[in-house]
Amino acid sequence: MVAGVLLKRTKAEGSGWIVITAGWAFAVMAGVFTSIACGSSDAHLNPAVTLGFAVRAGSFGKVMPYFAAQLLGGFVGAMLVWVHYWPHWKETPDRAAKLACFCTAPAIRSFGANLASEIIATFVLVFVVGAIFSKSVAAAGPGSLGPYLVGSLVWGIGLSLGGTTGYAINPARDFGPRVAHAVLPVVGKGGSDWSYGVIAIVGPLVGGAVAGWLLRILTVS
Repeated sequence: MVAGVLLKRTKAEGSGWIVITAGWAFAVMAGVFTSIACGSSDAHLNPAVTLGFAVRAGSFGKVMPYFAAQLLGGFVGAMLVWVHYWPHWKETPDRAAKLACFCTAPAIRSFGANLASEIIATFVLVFVVGAIFSKSVAAAGPGSLGPYLVGSLVWGIGLSLGGTTGYAINPARDFGPRVAHAVLPVVGKGGSDWSYGVIAIVGPLVGGAVAGWLLRILTVS
């Protein structure tokens, strides 16, 4: 959805932030459904979510295998975007726009503020996901609506908290595609902005871990 909005001569060119946030939300919802259908009851697409739930449970056995799969998924997804928009890279002279199709960048570059934005947004994501799939909420009836609610949550985070950094809120979503940008022969690309990339990794992991700790303290299970 980012490539569709930012690259030249696509039919979605210039359609704006609402399209990007909506596309991400629906993609997350589809990913959760697909993961469940393929046998993963956890349906984790995001290392920050994995870490947060590991902190909540006090069990870290799944963290590294999930991290590896999530990062690989982000890399492969970025490669597919590159192929899908093949003729549009050449038509787009803006190097920053091309990079934005792979990974995030802040609206105003400030290490402390950018890190805080990612921590806050990811905390909201992990904490509310924990509430959505808690036993108390499931007992009230909407448990089967979980993937829809998570998609709506991601949409809300993008609309309300995403304007500062592009809301990575997912280290795999940023790091995997950033690696893809670095290694793929994208026509006319610039640098991969690795100096900022650490924020998109550390911020979500900290936010996820803090949310998991608070879920554990509040016994939301």
